[in-house]
Amino acid sequence: MICSTDCRQILSRACQLALCLSLALTGCSGTATPCPAQPTAAETVAAPSSASSSEVAQAVAPATPPPLALWADTARRQAILDFVARVTDPKLPSYVPVAERIAVFDNDGTLWSEKPMYVQLAFVLDRIRALSPQHPEWKKKQPYKAVLDGDVKALLAMGNEALIPLMMRTHAATTAEQFDTLVKDWLTTARHPKYNQPYTELTYAPMLELLDYLRAHDFKTFIVSGGGVSFMRPWVEAAYGIPPEQVIGSRIKAVWKDGEGGGQIDRLDEIEFINDGPGKVVGIYNAIGRRPIFAAGNSDGDLAMLKWTAEGPGPRLALLVHHTDEAREDAYDRLSGIGKLDQALDLAEQASARGRPWTVVDMKTDWKKVFRSDLPVPTAPAPPENQLQPAATTQTAAAEPTTTVAQ
Repeated sequence: MICSTDCRQILSRACQLALCLSLALTGCSGTATPCPAQPTAAETVAAPSSASSSEVAQAVAPATPPPLALWADTARRQAILDFVARVTDPKLPSYVPVAERIAVFDNDGTLWSEKPMYVQLAFVLDRIRALSPQHPEWKKKQPYKAVLDGDVKALLAMGNEALIPLMMRTHAATTAEQFDTLVKDWLTTARHPKYNQPYTELTYAPMLELLDYLRAHDFKTFIVSGGGVSFMRPWVEAAYGIPPEQVIGSRIKAVWKDGEGGGQIDRLDEIEFINDGPGKVVGIYNAIGRRPIFAAGNSDGDLAMLKWTAEGPGPRLALLVHHTDEAREDAYDRLSGIGKLDQALDLAEQASARGRPWTVVDMKTDWKKVFRSDLPVPTAPAPPENQLQPAATTQTAAAEPTTTVAQ
């Protein structure tokens, strides 16, 4: 074979790789087809020194993706990058010590889908259906009858006076461990009525990327949601990388009961705290004890948290996720019963006029991708908004409540 040991001895490692690739492509493997002329020893000596193995590896290594690669190159993405650069560069007067880099995120509509209803409400309705064989009286008793009949119009007409008892029936009278298991098991089998995907696949990919980016710059990330804290804690670490101790939410009362194995925590049918609206600020104060420098939300329920964060001293960023993408997800704001964005949108405009602008993310323009998974086009439309699924299946109702739910 013409490509002999003599050739390999005088070629640099990088040249060997290029030559071997050429031979493989041209079929040069014997005397039938002469190989390309090789450099002489003198030419080799005169050539630049051989590349090291690390240099060769760098030459063929894939390029590192830019930060926030799932975000379009818009002013909103740049605002996030500029903010993080300002607070993490110790040479700048805007530098923020690591201990003070607190970032808080709403959950529903900010980190995952909240349409056609809050996921926790879908859990409630499925639990009522699952428990109904043990309660035949529910077929004639409201608000249970409305759920079992799929009569969302009647259910919503009853308001929170009906919805809160449903929450208590499905969330209380269990131990903490039992409730964790109920939530995990439900999320394993439940499917979104429009996409027919697990709800945890409907987390927003750009926001997951943002969480990772902030943590890479030593931010401590928290969820601050109106949803139930015990509903979120079983799954948020796997979904968002946020541990359960960094979740702040609404809660019902619980008591410790002595017994075998150190006792148990019993969940009671009484609301202890609603972590929504102004309650979010109080929840942050009680649980964290520091004012965040970064806050993200999507609705008027996040207004107080965003305002408190944005108007503190020093560099700060308040981010609003504006749902504008009807094709890939949903488009809604001021008139929506779920995730209503009205007063917070006005406040963002006022903040811009004062020279302290909020970052209002336009989902359609600013996000290259919406969901964590690449979802198929739904094969069938969701059921009408005035009709709940009456069957006790793992699929959830497709109705959109037009009132808020105490979670």
